[in-house]
Amino acid sequence: MQKVPLPQTNNPRVVIIGGGFGGIELAKKLKKKAVQVVMIDRNNFHTFQPLLYQVATAGLEPDSIAYPLRKIFKRQSNFHFRMAEAQQIIPEENTLLTSIGKIRYDYLVIATGSTTNFFGLKEIEEQAMPMKSVTEALDLRSLLLQNFENALLAKSVEEREALMNVVVVGGGPTGVETAGALGELKENVLPQDYPELDVRQMQIHLIEAAGNLLNGMSEISGKKAVDFLKKFDVHVWLNTAVKHYDGQMVYTNTEHQIPTNTLIWSAGVKGAVVEGIDANVIGRGNRILVNEFNQVKGYSNIFAVGDVAAMLTEKAPKGHPMVAPVAIQQGQLLAKNIVCLLQNKPLKAFQYKDKGSMATVGRNRAVVEVGKFKTQGFFAWYMWMAVHLMSLVGFRNKLVTLVNWMWSYFNYDKGIRLIIRPFKRKKTEEKEVVMDEV
Repeated sequence: MQKVPLPQTNNPRVVIIGGGFGGIELAKKLKKKAVQVVMIDRNNFHTFQPLLYQVATAGLEPDSIAYPLRKIFKRQSNFHFRMAEAQQIIPEENTLLTSIGKIRYDYLVIATGSTTNFFGLKEIEEQAMPMKSVTEALDLRSLLLQNFENALLAKSVEEREALMNVVVVGGGPTGVETAGALGELKENVLPQDYPELDVRQMQIHLIEAAGNLLNGMSEISGKKAVDFLKKFDVHVWLNTAVKHYDGQMVYTNTEHQIPTNTLIWSAGVKGAVVEGIDANVIGRGNRILVNEFNQVKGYSNIFAVGDVAAMLTEKAPKGHPMVAPVAIQQGQLLAKNIVCLLQNKPLKAFQYKDKGSMATVGRNRAVVEVGKFKTQGFFAWYMWMAVHLMSLVGFRNKLVTLVNWMWSYFNYDKGIRLIIRPFKRKKTEEKEVVMDEV
């Protein structure tokens, strides 16, 4: 395999796998430092994942939450980007194998984030709709709209209801926010788009295996989220686990069955590990075990930050939460520690500063917790909007998102209900090919 063409340099090379929150912060903080920064990612853009559900539910276009990586670093002379997929790490050679060739590194940072965790449920993995990328969010949007178009053609009440019903699995922030957005669609948008359908027959279900929603937050916030969702006529099922899904019917441990053509899976994530790391340092949730300096255990020049890293401490015995603030703070500190390594200075241990948690449940409804401060309702919703707007990369993205939110708020409308590329499940495509041949 040939080497990836990169500018020659006498400075140490820091290779970053992944253009997520952690990777971007690390690269930014290495600006004007005596290193060559090389970032690789399978996409040429950064995705603001907390708002993926709004792309899926026709609230925002993808370019509102995605931003070109090259544009972020256009004024950083020591930064180089290559669009590629990491395939294997060869630690003994300080080499990373990618889809475009080999890259030598002095320091390697794994910032690959996470992927959907189906917990070994293969059939659900084949049939359910994940939402961890822009592509998956667009697929989900297309499927939701296609189902309503097909509901107009349904030959029976049962078929129509299965096409209109939606089941969301997982009561964390993503699941709660998705269910709330679907509730808004049902209440304000779909009756206008599909007057021939009785949209009241549409059922939105949120299934959570634990006894409360938003388990990372207080019980008060979880119960308030349930109240908000019920106002959108969302059916909340607690202490309920999905056992089986065949593409038409959801089966749970309570023996309750829900007919639906759309199962949205937000029940868990796992680390996206690159091949080549010793299996002994892969811990729970497929996360890489790191020390307090984000060094991968057993390696002196390989690091991991963000969702893929599991830093087990007294305060976080299971590792830090897989959220953006952790990745951002780890990326920022690792940049300082890499400079310390180059200068033979002692490293600084990571300490997570929890700035709070929040989740929105539709218009004027959200829950926010910052330390001992807790609030729900309109003020919390306003705080949620402000924080997410400020966190978006790029002024244009902030402006476009704000305009879309204002339009939706005052017009009770989501204007991006476009089926740009129809979605087809793999099994469906295979069946259609066979029918054509016959």
